[in-house]
Amino acid sequence: MGSLSPAMTPKLLLSAKTSHTISLNAVFRPPFRSPGSMIKRIRCKSIDFSHPDWKTKYQQDFEQRFNIPHVTDFFPHAQSYPSTFCLRMRTPVSEDFAQGYPSDEEWQGYINNDDRVLLKVIRFSSPRSAGAECIDPDCTWVEQWIHRAGPREKIYFKPEDVKAAIVTCGGLCPGLNDVIRQIVITLEIYGVKKIVGIPFGYRGFGNELAEIPLTRKVVQNVHLSGGSLLGVSRGGPNVSEIVDSMQERGITMLFVLGGNGTHAGANAIHNEVVFLSSKCRKRGFKVAVVGVPKTIDNDILLMDKTFGFDTAVEEAQRAINSAYIEAHSAYRGVGVVKLMGRSSGFIAMQAALASGQIDICLIPEVPFELHGPHGVLNHLKYLLETKGSAVICVAEGAGQNFVEKTNAKDASGNIVYGDIGVHIHQEIKRYFKEIGDPADVKYIDPTYMIRACRANASDGILCTVLGQNAVHGAFGGYSGITVGICNTHYVYLPIPEVISYPKTVDPNSRMWHRCLTSTGQPDFI
Repeated sequence: MGSLSPAMTPKLLLSAKTSHTISLNAVFRPPFRSPGSMIKRIRCKSIDFSHPDWKTKYQQDFEQRFNIPHVTDFFPHAQSYPSTFCLRMRTPVSEDFAQGYPSDEEWQGYINNDDRVLLKVIRFSSPRSAGAECIDPDCTWVEQWIHRAGPREKIYFKPEDVKAAIVTCGGLCPGLNDVIRQIVITLEIYGVKKIVGIPFGYRGFGNELAEIPLTRKVVQNVHLSGGSLLGVSRGGPNVSEIVDSMQERGITMLFVLGGNGTHAGANAIHNEVVFLSSKCRKRGFKVAVVGVPKTIDNDILLMDKTFGFDTAVEEAQRAINSAYIEAHSAYRGVGVVKLMGRSSGFIAMQAALASGQIDICLIPEVPFELHGPHGVLNHLKYLLETKGSAVICVAEGAGQNFVEKTNAKDASGNIVYGDIGVHIHQEIKRYFKEIGDPADVKYIDPTYMIRACRANASDGILCTVLGQNAVHGAFGGYSGITVGICNTHYVYLPIPEVISYPKTVDPNSRMWHRCLTSTGQPDFI
């Protein structure tokens, strides 16, 4: 399903010292040994920083890009109604309210449409500050505001007319059932009677799979188990077929749980609906498409974290501790643990920090050499001579230049990576055999055990709030958006702004520096 695959923007190198004209969306970073730290991405026209009003121009462009789509944009005469959601009424609305909804104007729990959350909260004084993200070469402070999430006083869908659908795509991730449960519960509180699950991702929009009816009774205890009540898969029909299926089924709200590729699909569905509504009024239909970011790798832009990440870091501790015990108990023992992280090393980095048992942490964002005087293997030899044992944590996307490349891709269009964990395991054994030193190497890959876990308490709370706010956003009339947490506040973001490229670990960030301080590892270059 290539039409649903994320489009990756080109990567360009820009120098803060030489460039005075740059895109409105670019970010300056200080020089660093890793090439990745100097990557800039261009998505809009350039701006001249010598112009006295460049800040105003930048802010106007930012506001335009982060303006979230609303049903009134393509249905200008869409009617609004007083919200059926308030804390005075915690049970679903009755049929008595079908023609005239009660208003609770005195309740102070609604979010004003003009409420905003600050996107960046650190005012960097220099591009050379650790983790600096600067708009211009002088690191000028520019306020950037995004939409606050939550229930609105006016809604744009009659609950009795709504048919809501939930779909979970991609791979498994802790917390999927928690989000499904909370979406269903919140929809019922609004008064929605028709709620269904689409089985096995976008594939479920085909004719061969039946919808799964969902009620509070069905989902009441589903969060106590891992996996997805609805099942997951990659790929599926093309966008027009999905929209046709939605129209045939009478779906007016679609909640999409998934990562970058899934969100690209959700955005394509939203755009197709807008196109039909603007070009062919007879085929157009009012629908809200809302995403909930699900990626265990924590690689979605602009968000503090995505659900499942905290659980993955916590569960990774079990594998790391097992590797530590194996290595520590053996004569010259080495434990190797491979963790998730195709393009981003957040899990490996955070797990290394949390465990305090990692001696070497390898992530995709920081290049390394295995052999040579500055290589990983030479440092490992030093650790065995001085400590007697060592534990290595490696993200699955790290060191792909060392493994055999393939042209194979999965159903989502992702390149199938070589197994760096197995490669490092074999290279360690070969290296010590060649130099005639003993080494007892153990390899652990807990990937699928972690993915199948139920969410921990932290992720459970995050999933609950994300699920609730997804429903609030849909009833508020927003579409083509995703819900996330930014600077500890919950926000709505336009999908294109979060899927343009994966979020990655900044090798110049304070968090990576803390990881290096914890492991004590040198640069492997």
